[in-house]
Amino acid sequence: MRLTEQIDKPLFHQIGEVADSLDRPCYVVGGYVRDLFLHRHSKDIDFVTVGSGIEVAEAVARQLGRGAHCSVFRNFGTAQVKHKGIELEFVGARRESYSHDSRKPIVEDGTLDDDLSRRDFTINAMAVCVNASDFGTLIDPYNGLGDLDIQTIRTPLDPDITFSDDPLRMMRAIRFATQLGFRIDDETFDAITRNAGRIKIISHERIADELMKIMASPVPSIGWELLSASGLLTLILPELEAMKGVDTVNGRGHKDNFLHTLAVVDNVARKSDNVWLRWAALFHDIAKPVTKRWDPSQGWTFHNHNFIGAKMIPRIFRNLRLPLNEKMKYVKKLVELHMRPIALVEEDVTDSAVRRLLFDAGEDIEDLMTLCNADITSRNPEKVKRFMANFDLVREKMAELEERDRVRKFQPPVSGEEIMATFNLPPCREIGVIKEHIKNSILDGVIPNERDAAVRLMFEKAKELGLPPVQELN
Repeated sequence: MRLTEQIDKPLFHQIGEVADSLDRPCYVVGGYVRDLFLHRHSKDIDFVTVGSGIEVAEAVARQLGRGAHCSVFRNFGTAQVKHKGIELEFVGARRESYSHDSRKPIVEDGTLDDDLSRRDFTINAMAVCVNASDFGTLIDPYNGLGDLDIQTIRTPLDPDITFSDDPLRMMRAIRFATQLGFRIDDETFDAITRNAGRIKIISHERIADELMKIMASPVPSIGWELLSASGLLTLILPELEAMKGVDTVNGRGHKDNFLHTLAVVDNVARKSDNVWLRWAALFHDIAKPVTKRWDPSQGWTFHNHNFIGAKMIPRIFRNLRLPLNEKMKYVKKLVELHMRPIALVEEDVTDSAVRRLLFDAGEDIEDLMTLCNADITSRNPEKVKRFMANFDLVREKMAELEERDRVRKFQPPVSGEEIMATFNLPPCREIGVIKEHIKNSILDGVIPNERDAAVRLMFEKAKELGLPPVQELN
């Protein structure tokens, strides 16, 4: 089979000419070939040559001329050429062998067949020749094209050896199944379950990379269900695995919080590409297993699961090697606040409660409302309709109060420095008391969010605290 038209581009002809000048067979391999058939765009193109990939890369960079930059990684026998926003990776064909306690292989020079056989999945084990004599010829020794047609993830060789040698490939199998919407071949999946324990030799950072790609996929739940079914989830994120199952007392059971959580994640994914909002959806009920109680008068309860869940987030992020920065704080905040809009829906929507929600959520209020809408997974259409109508009412209130009171970007009308200057005070408890009193009075609607009203309230509270003013504020 020839793919001449698909790779009939000046870049591929130039690389082929360079390879011919060096008398080197050269092939496009891996993901780029796969994506040609899937009609997916890729800026990263991998090439395998029989012989030194570094030598070919350096010659290609010279041929491409100005704007081409070649980076050589001699320890790995690879080189990368960057040119006009495209990354070209070159490596010599090789064979690999592994020791049991490491995923770092012993590498030797090999043939193209050796190189394709060591690849993770058949759909990634195809190559297309760029040499002039065979330009566009597809090499597909493991029927990767057939597996693309039936949308199946399968290893080229014995899957037990493939996954034992490099356990990260188990994560990659699940990630590809999630990204592409493919199924994992039964024999391949059974090997993942048998080798799940080998994931312990993989760094948390590499696992986190795969999890991020799963979360960025169109339907993230596919990946999380496969992680659970394979036995990997209990090793990677036991807090999520603990959410599975339903307990029943006196004929009364709670919903399966694992399945509910995955439904919420998918609901969010349909509305937003924000991967951190998807993480917040994954963790919004993460504390339910530790807060679950049976109350004869109330049934199953999960009191304060939002607050306890928020406290769990830093530890979970640290264990997963997810960033401990503003992204973590964002997820933590949404986990803590996710019950607030729902509580407003179930109660009378007061101005004070909405102001406080706007203040606490700040610029993340829309993301919070997206999460809360996604959290409605009831199969009762009347219940869903009622909740959504009430959410619309909350949104109307938020818009009205935001326009009037500017709570989302709330800044105290009187600063702590002004309070200290007015009463000739050093930093002390009284300053915080006055500031908090002004803030709460504005949020509760006692005074408008205006300077004059805040100054009057400052003097009233200071008098109550026994503080004589030493200067008037303008």
